Amino acid sequence: MADNMEAKQGNQKGQNQEMDLNRVRQVRREKFAELQAAGKDPFVITTYDQTHHSTEVSALYEAHEKEILGDRPQPDTTGLDEAAAREVLNADYNERRAIMDASPIHVSIAGRIMLKRVMGKASFCHVQDRDGKIQVYVARDAIGEEPYADFKKMDIGDIIGVKGYAFRTKTGEISVHAESVILLSKSLQILPEKFHGITDVDTRYRQRYVDLIMNPEVKDTFIKRSRIIKEIRNFLDGRGFIEVETPMLVSNAGGAAARPFETHFNALDEDLKLRISLELYLKRLIVGGLERVYEIGRVFRNEGLDTRHNPEFTLMELYQAYTDYNGMMELTESMFRYLAEKVCGSAVIEYNGTVIDMARPFIRLSMNDAVKQYAGVDFDEIKTDEEAKALAKERGIEFEDRHKKGDILNLFFDEYCEEKMIQPTFIMDHPIEISPLTKKKPGRPDQVERFELYIYGRAMCNAYSELNDPIDQRERFQAQDALSEAGDEEAQHTDEDFLNALEIGMPPTGGIGYGIDRLVMLLTNSQAIRDVLLFPTMKSVKTGGDSNAPEGETASESAPVATAPMIEGAPLISAEKPDFSKVEIEPLFKDYVDFETFSKSDFRAVKVLECEAVPKSKKLLKFLLDDGTGENRVILSGIHAFYEPEQLIGKTLIAITNLPPRAMMGMESNGMLLSALHKEEGEEKLQLIMVDPHIPAGAKLY
Repeated sequence: MADNMEAKQGNQKGQNQEMDLNRVRQVRREKFAELQAAGKDPFVITTYDQTHHSTEVSALYEAHEKEILGDRPQPDTTGLDEAAAREVLNADYNERRAIMDASPIHVSIAGRIMLKRVMGKASFCHVQDRDGKIQVYVARDAIGEEPYADFKKMDIGDIIGVKGYAFRTKTGEISVHAESVILLSKSLQILPEKFHGITDVDTRYRQRYVDLIMNPEVKDTFIKRSRIIKEIRNFLDGRGFIEVETPMLVSNAGGAAARPFETHFNALDEDLKLRISLELYLKRLIVGGLERVYEIGRVFRNEGLDTRHNPEFTLMELYQAYTDYNGMMELTESMFRYLAEKVCGSAVIEYNGTVIDMARPFIRLSMNDAVKQYAGVDFDEIKTDEEAKALAKERGIEFEDRHKKGDILNLFFDEYCEEKMIQPTFIMDHPIEISPLTKKKPGRPDQVERFELYIYGRAMCNAYSELNDPIDQRERFQAQDALSEAGDEEAQHTDEDFLNALEIGMPPTGGIGYGIDRLVMLLTNSQAIRDVLLFPTMKSVKTGGDSNAPEGETASESAPVATAPMIEGAPLISAEKPDFSKVEIEPLFKDYVDFETFSKSDFRAVKVLECEAVPKSKKLLKFLLDDGTGENRVILSGIHAFYEPEQLIGKTLIAITNLPPRAMMGMESNGMLLSALHKEEGEEKLQLIMVDPHIPAGAKLY
């Protein structure tokens, strides 16, 4: 009964809050209607003369102040009582103001009202623009009675233009003394509450515009992203590369092992694919004699979503004639060091609490040596595919029947080595089975001249001595075709036009490709790829006529900004009575468990910090959880068939935290997440138990 009462009270509180928000939105619309009726519609304004941004105003005033006041000493209040000291300080301030105001710096700023304090005949507000915030002093006597009355009716979130002059308040804050204020855009929606901001990650990604307004560090990340791309261009331009553009719509999506997105070109009545790589067209340009080319562009791969993967992402690929993968290693090491120094100010950076040193020479290891070092297995001693598969079975590493020795070596590297590559490390000399576009290593026909750069356990770039033998390339394409026929959806296909280009003749060439997004993650200390993508791919929430509207909102309705979104993939609470007639549940256990044993199970609320698919596993998701102890907990759960990782980040779940660690796919799982399981018409259904996000991490369940 008490639980029911609390639930009803909670529902009533939520309904009251929503009614309050609706009323506030209605008041804003009424204010807008009044503006229109008075001939002051802000949306008819087409331009505004913005002369300065907030940081420019502060810098200009400080320089001007130093020039005019020079080394004017601070007043001495030693030995004075509080009232006398205050009088001396006020007199000094008034003298300084008089001197500065005699030669004012006039500015015209524009931005969004983020704070407003109305105090009779004078008010203050904070205006936020591209660079930051600045305080504005608005006095009725300075701007006029009617404009001041209009200002008092303005709301948080409104965009205004302010003309006036800079000054310093008694508290030392550089501000703008308004001489005119004009409303440039009326905000009809409500920004999140100031101190809590917008913290729900789902809402942050779906409503990035609000995220940028409320979280300055988010804006800083994307400004830094722009700088990174600019500096990549500067570096490559300095080495004689030219930037080019190649097709996104292709008939044969090659250059990488990935499933493409498919589309149909109506005008030609032809099926096309979105590119998965930039490689093959750029190599055609090397054949054409351009010698040094690069492209920064979007590529599209029809694969899962997690903290490090998005189906569309930005790739940089470059190709340089007359060099090999050793030349590419030098270029890569120099570029990464250059970018860190230019963007971060130092080649030694910190990522997720770990110091990454790009000032030192990068470590170089062959893939076989890395597996020998971390797994204790020397694949040079393994002679056949059968021996490799037997060893994989012994170590509990999943593989497919089509896999060969080289594939198994790569699986061992993924399992035992990848996460150990914290400092910048080149992993070289990959098996030929996983590198269909790469030159064989002289003297080692089972290996190719390829490297990947790993930093913080993540592959940052991929580079080759490019294969330029058209006969060898055709044979490798044929092997890929065979894999495709055997069911490998990521296999490449023979590209006859590319083979024709190779037959015309391509010089010895080195090439590099790396994801801009992962590089930005590293240089901005961002933990998830969606934190460096302005508009990451999200599962559509389809309601009414707008598939991108927040849950519960149709295209014709307005919904409050940053209210708690529905949990995707979780059961939605509806007034409509659910139909349980087709539900099958497991029989209840007949055996009792004694209370003492049960009470030893530690059930805790946990917050999902990161969630990603476990490589080489179709079932497992890896959760990084805040359990309230200050040390993050890793739990693996076989629920990938029911949830994509991106649905679960930021959610509050329930875990048993005192189970003994279990080894799964070479990782330790420390606990178990609780789910509800049933069947409907023979199909298994699973719902992860998600609870109120207001419950703190570590809260104990009774």
